[in-house]
Amino acid sequence: MKTTDFTTSILVDQTPSEVFNAINYVGGWWQGEVEGDTNRLHDEFTYRMEDMHFSKQRVVEVTPGKKVVWLITESQLNFTKDKSEWTGTKISFEISEINNQTQLRFTHVGLVPKIECYNDCSNAWSQLIQESLFSLITTGKGKKVF
Repeated sequence: MKTTDFTTSILVDQTPSEVFNAINYVGGWWQGEVEGDTNRLHDEFTYRMEDMHFSKQRVVEVTPGKKVVWLITESQLNFTKDKSEWTGTKISFEISEINNQTQLRFTHVGLVPKIECYNDCSNAWSQLIQESLFSLITTGKGKKVF
């Protein structure tokens, strides 16, 4: 079955453990203000980007070196009519090994083309994953992308 959830992938030379640790250092790559714990099951954290975006995440799945999933429990996107479009969606990071490299597959489950923020949010995720998180994984420092 074909999914329309937004997804993007990167390949790196670092180990699955290094990729996992970078994902969980949310403030190192997701630009804006991150408050709270981000790396253990049931941890909750908030993210704020100026007055445009607020969201609260709960870590609902953690398999070290393999997978992290966040559930968006609250959201306020001030650039959409439905400000709570993200509430109830999930953000998934799946880590696997392919040909002596590590693949990170990112999926925002529920971020689909029919919702208002799809274009802006998918573009932002692409930059955050492919540039900022990629940089954090490969150089130890996230990249400012917006």
